[in-house]
Amino acid sequence: MSSTNSHYAPVWEDWLARHAEEPLDPALPIVDPHHHLWDRPGWRYLLPELLADINQGHNIVSTVFVQCRAMHRAHGPEAWKPVGETEFVNGIAATSASGDYGPARICEGIVGHVNLMIGAEAREVLQAHIRAGGDRFRGIRHITSWDPDPEVMNPAYQPPRDIYFREDFRAGFAQLAPLGLSFDAWLYHPQIPDLTALARAFPETPIVLDHVGGPLGIKAYSGKRDAIFTEWSAAMAELATCPNVSVKVGGLGMRINGFGFDEAPEPPTSDALVAAWKPYVETTIELFGAGRCMFESNFPVDKGSYGYGVFWNACKKLASGASAEERQALFSGTASRFYRLALA
Repeated sequence: MSSTNSHYAPVWEDWLARHAEEPLDPALPIVDPHHHLWDRPGWRYLLPELLADINQGHNIVSTVFVQCRAMHRAHGPEAWKPVGETEFVNGIAATSASGDYGPARICEGIVGHVNLMIGAEAREVLQAHIRAGGDRFRGIRHITSWDPDPEVMNPAYQPPRDIYFREDFRAGFAQLAPLGLSFDAWLYHPQIPDLTALARAFPETPIVLDHVGGPLGIKAYSGKRDAIFTEWSAAMAELATCPNVSVKVGGLGMRINGFGFDEAPEPPTSDALVAAWKPYVETTIELFGAGRCMFESNFPVDKGSYGYGVFWNACKKLASGASAEERQALFSGTASRFYRLALA
């Protein structure tokens, strides 16, 4: 299986199968607050594929789907086409809710997409998502990752450089809180101060920063991990002063992070992931507290770098020094609270 996006490492099942681990603390309830579903040329990841991953011995009790341009409507106004994704995912969630496919509540929460640069008109599209998702729709993600190097930019998304400061974007963003909706922020680490400014301008809007703020490690950022960590951690410390912001801890298996797991002859062990990620994970949890942090898989995007079960073992090892209350927050409690899910 291969990927057509240079940001995503190709998924090779035979390679992943070369290393498996018994699940640690298998009874610990886990809410996976960030995964995708899609059917793309050469890459299908729908309910059967997701179930094959989550049924690896860890206690996945619930999941949250996050927008990924899946099943947009083919017809109608451009701004309304992403509502098709919510319709599609709500059907998957209803399938799971039958109980015929296991106890996990798949897609219990749905994060869709609205182009917030349409300004106040975003309200009507948001209301359409709410209707399409029933009681599962929780908020939106408008991807804003930007870099001056086109090869670092995701070719599927071309946001303006200073999008968080645009009047039209902010007019759209202002529609979220009155409707009880949250915002998933996906950006690169040099943009974290922009998110801090946005969070301060809209203190009533719940925001979650995806993928620990996107620390880059390729192209112009290659070979500068220590300097970038210093820049990233300072920006994260300032962001942490915004009480309306939480963080998803994960999403470090993409090529843009520069860890190179996918280029190794053998898939990484959970110990190898812990060694690579420990500074980012420990710093994030120290700054934001377990009550504002949630572990996330980012599958299938990160599946090109490691297996699902190995990932959760790494998270459990990274949280080994946490109290029972903190572990509950990191693995299920924060995600359940932020996305208003049934208590795990």
